[in-house]
Amino acid sequence: MRRVYLDYASTTPVDERVVEAMLPYFTEKYGNPTSFYSFGQEAKAAVEEARAKVAELINASSEEIIFTSGGTEACNLAIKGFALKNKNKGKHIVVSKIEHFAVLEACRWLEKQGFEVSYLDVDEYGLVKPETLEGAIKSDTILAIINHANNEIGTIEPIKELAEVAQDKGVAFFSDACISNGQVEIDVEELGVDLLAMSAHKMYGPKGIGALFVARGTRLEPMFHGGGQERKLRSGTENVPGIVGFGKAAEIAKKEMKGEAERLTKLRDELIKEVLKIPRTRLNGHPKQRLPGNANFAFAFIEGEGLILELDFEGISASTGSACSSPTLEPSHVLTAIGLSHAEAHGSLRVTLGRFSTREDVQRLLEVLPRVVKRLRDISPFKDSFEDYVEGTEWKGGEHCHV
Repeated sequence: MRRVYLDYASTTPVDERVVEAMLPYFTEKYGNPTSFYSFGQEAKAAVEEARAKVAELINASSEEIIFTSGGTEACNLAIKGFALKNKNKGKHIVVSKIEHFAVLEACRWLEKQGFEVSYLDVDEYGLVKPETLEGAIKSDTILAIINHANNEIGTIEPIKELAEVAQDKGVAFFSDACISNGQVEIDVEELGVDLLAMSAHKMYGPKGIGALFVARGTRLEPMFHGGGQERKLRSGTENVPGIVGFGKAAEIAKKEMKGEAERLTKLRDELIKEVLKIPRTRLNGHPKQRLPGNANFAFAFIEGEGLILELDFEGISASTGSACSSPTLEPSHVLTAIGLSHAEAHGSLRVTLGRFSTREDVQRLLEVLPRVVKRLRDISPFKDSFEDYVEGTEWKGGEHCHV
């Protein structure tokens, strides 16, 4: 059976060029970057070269890049580190309701430490309106947190406008860009963010390595204490192979991102057009202002887990939402935040295309998906309701749904 991978938002395969760049640092060039002899200095030079490449990808300086063990650590360092270092200025934080759990759980931890957190509503597409952010900021607000793009529905936020609101109020701004870095252009100077998280495994690099952009003058309390690596913000011996791989992935993304985004956007739009021909289907997220390879759908009267299993039996890998929350039975907090009921949210399918996706992959999904949806609806306890639904009432979603 031909296998089709359509879950690039969960993780990406490591590009062969990245693997090639990493291999010598497992065996031949194994020095510790903090050592002064040649083995160590060779490793240190490789780390700094990779740091420069990651910085260049987002138009930052090398000194503003802190390597971490991944996106989760980068988010925790940004949120907890900033809050704890600046608590004398205030203890109020604002965050959108549709953040990744790495962000939301860090905020909930801060609430237990005496901080106040306000959770911002989003519109039907998952967008945070600048006036919503402005209305939530108080005199003791120190940090605003809004993801650059949502990992489930793909909506890209108006970060520049939102960061301007925060800046005008004297509030620092953090954006989780783990899902979007390497997919779309990010210029931290233009966006005006103070902190920005990145992850290598979302952009064809290795797992276990991420980075945090920390703008000059932004002060953080370190989460790890030890040897003082990474400007004393992230102690621990550097993951040299991972860092080298991240640097190579960033270099490739810088060169190929524009053409790849155009290719994926075309494939994505073809996919969306055809899937929306299935009755009682809607597109979740913004129809245009979304990541190039992201398509998230809700199918009335079926259950998402069953849909994923049926697709897997056909050799197709996709997801119902964030991979980090897949073991839970709770509906997606992102989908309920944009207005879906629990039942509608449970019937979701996230399809994410990537560098190695082909038109044949999309065609295979389009061949299988309609009959899988029909089969699940035929055995659904809500079958009669579905048949009544098709005949009458409209399902919310406007022009971006099929009734």
